Formats: sequence, C-alpha cells, structure tokens
Amino acid sequence: MDPAQMIRPRALRPGARVALVAPAGPLAPGTVELAEERVRALGWQPVVGASARGRRGFLSASDADRTRDLQTALDSADIDAIWCLRGGYGTMRIMDRINLLPLRLRPRPLIGFSDNTVLHLLATQAGVISFHGPHPAGAELTAFSTARLLEMVTGGEGPPPRFPMPEGQRVVTLVGGRAAGRLIGGNLALLAATVGTRAQMNAEGAVLVIEDVGEPLYRVDRMLTQLRLAGALDGLAGIVVGAFSNRPDEGDPALPSLAELLADRLGDPGVPLAYGFPFGHIPESWTLPIGATVTLDADAGTLALCEVVVEP
Repeated sequence: MDPAQMIRPRALRPGARVALVAPAGPLAPGTVELAEERVRALGWQPVVGASARGRRGFLSASDADRTRDLQTALDSADIDAIWCLRGGYGTMRIMDRINLLPLRLRPRPLIGFSDNTVLHLLATQAGVISFHGPHPAGAELTAFSTARLLEMVTGGEGPPPRFPMPEGQRVVTLVGGRAAGRLIGGNLALLAATVGTRAQMNAEGAVLVIEDVGEPLYRVDRMLTQLRLAGALDGLAGIVVGAFSNRPDEGDPALPSLAELLADRLGDPGVPLAYGFPFGHIPESWTLPIGATVTLDADAGTLALCEVVVEP
C-alpha cells in the first residue's frame, strides 16, 4: 500500500467506547476487570467481548466465537476503537474469517501487539493505520507506556518530533544511515509464521519493526533466515529492532550476542539498522503507528514520525 494512501483512524476522545476483545489466548482471572479499570482511567468506556472471559485450551474461545467478538466490534457503529486484551496464540487461526472493510469505511484505532501482529498486517493491506501498542490486560501499563499510547491514539498536541526514549536507555547502531518509509512488522514469530499466507508483509520501501519474547538465539536466527529465504525482507528501507526479552540463553558465552546475530542476518543489504528501541514485551514501550511514514536515523538512534496519524 502506498503510504500516501493510508487512511488515518479517528482520534479517541473522552467517553469513547472501546471494544475489548481476546482474539488469541485466554485471560487469567481478574485481568479483564483490570483492563476495564484501565480503560475507564483513560476516560473511555470499555465494551467487553462476549467470549473474552472464556477459555478453550490455549485459546480464549472457539474460532467462531473469537471471530464473532472481533467482527462485531469492527461492524459496530458505536465502537470507537478495538483494543486486544492480550496476545498468546490464535489470531492466525481466524485471519481468513475477518473482514476489515468496516475498518476502512469507518477508520478507528486498532490496538495490540505480539500475536495480534496478524491484525496489523491485514490492516496495512486494507490501507488503514493501526497501532502496535500494549495490551490493557498486561501485567503492567506504566506511565511511560500510557503516555506513548495516548500520544498516538488521541493526537494530543500533534506527533512528537521523535519518539522519546526512557531515561538511560540507549540504542545500538549496527548499520548507519537514515531511512524513511512506512512502518511495517511487529512480532518476529508472527512475521515468519505468515510467510506464504495472504497476510505476508510487503517490505518494499518500508521501515521494518521487529520484537519478540522468550525465543532462544537459534530460533531468532531461524526466523530471520526464513524471512530472508522467502524474499520477505526484499526492498526494505530500514530496520528498527525492539526488545528481545526473556531469552532463555541470554549470557551464554558459547553463543554470539544478539547484536552479532542481527548484524549477520540483517546487515548485509546495507540499509540502516539499529536495535534497543523501547517496544515489545517490556514495561516501558512505545506505541507504533503501523502504516504511518517515519524517519529512522540509525546513527543517532532515533525514530521520528513524518505525519499526523489520527484524524481529529
């Protein structure tokens, strides 16, 4: 999709009705209520999906019920945003059942990350900006993460000149330079899993964002190699690497560092590449407008928006 043709969702205002859906894994007891409290604290009204409190093995509900909850939110004329309660696994199972045309016809913020990367891939194909941001039922929603979310979905005073970093956090430059393009990507495991499906990303001219959690280094290597071999990374303008948190083999002296692996698997095209940006499965996390145009300065370790991402 041409970045100039991406549709901006309507900004969220006080009193907005926010659908809370669980298109992937089940929620722990009490976490839906926690999510409702957080939505109310932001000045919005939570509308919980009918199956959000359910459990069916490693899923929150059957494919039919999870599809119904998400599609009902998309179709509803009185829902102002859709916020995925959590990730886990399962969104891929329903991606061929979801119709995102109502989101294009009445653009609203679609928020989530991790397993819900699938929805961002589909939203980008539909030509609508969506938001790679924290889940409301997560263990922690810090002041930093909340502020970054509100900047994106309410418009605030306009886009920041660049995304702010948490105090003391630094980015590592692996390949220097500057790049501009629309944001694509999300969770690495889902980007690899969707290769060969209708949701496979189109990287041409784009700035890729990747993150993951709990993956040992060899699996990170395998997923990046899969994307390379499939041609899914061809034409990238730049690469922004977030957190690869809770790696079980971190610190193993027999293994290369994550930086070395990233340079090996992603460095040879010569496009700007840096890692250590604050997004992913971490408390202090950005909300990223997938489909919006950004500028990456890998030398300075900065990412900046080039446009307003919501309509007033």
